[in-house]
Amino acid sequence: MKSLRCASIQFNISLGYVDANLDYAIDALRRVAKQGARLAVLPEMWSCGYDYKNLTELAKETPRVLEEIQNECQALNLVCVGSLPELENGTIYNTAYLIDKGELIGSYRKLHLFSTMREDKFLGPGNQSLVVDSSVGRLGIAICYDLRFPELFRKLALEGAEIICIPAEWPKPRQEHWKTLLRARAIENQVFVIATNCCGVQGKLDFFGLSQLISPLGNVLKIAEESDTELVADFDFSEMESYRAQIDILADRRDDIYGTP
Repeated sequence: MKSLRCASIQFNISLGYVDANLDYAIDALRRVAKQGARLAVLPEMWSCGYDYKNLTELAKETPRVLEEIQNECQALNLVCVGSLPELENGTIYNTAYLIDKGELIGSYRKLHLFSTMREDKFLGPGNQSLVVDSSVGRLGIAICYDLRFPELFRKLALEGAEIICIPAEWPKPRQEHWKTLLRARAIENQVFVIATNCCGVQGKLDFFGLSQLISPLGNVLKIAEESDTELVADFDFSEMESYRAQIDILADRRDDIYGTP
């Protein structure tokens, strides 16, 4: 039986204050590692939030932030996922980085930009999905608004994702959408989901938290409230294998009718 202890690190991101957020994240990673977690997911844009006015300067801090998190993950024997602003050739991307025990093994630029929050005015879109082998299993990554696009999640599942990590900044009043879509993505693709939202108020936006760890059967193993917290739960891979053997959704697909994502 293969079991993996996973963690979701939910906190109130201090808008524009990289060092404060970095200090909080490092302390939280140490806390979940002490509880035996091997995989931890941080929120979306966790180093600074959506401080659009200063985002270019804040993105310049990302290499330093990554280096510190890599060093911490190496010391803690931990795999970590979270998104940060990435600056390349004058364009800023919302990029999730996958760090495996200190090594950066993958990055994913958010595909779907949320026009309601003007993401498309300040950020560039990604152009490819990501599934990568890690020391804790085969991981897929999506970011926040991506959750509303089931085609992406099906593609990740078809590419062998066992766990899908979702950093997010998902605000009120759409918390019922968040809860429903997370369970749906887990159930329809028979994968584990770690979804980490932020909490607290940033400008005019109020974030509700409700980070979750969900099984392939759609069972919510842990769910947060609206304050800073770390969730820790064990993922039982034999449960996923048994469910997939019982109902072989991926094999029963009709891609001759509706194609492959």
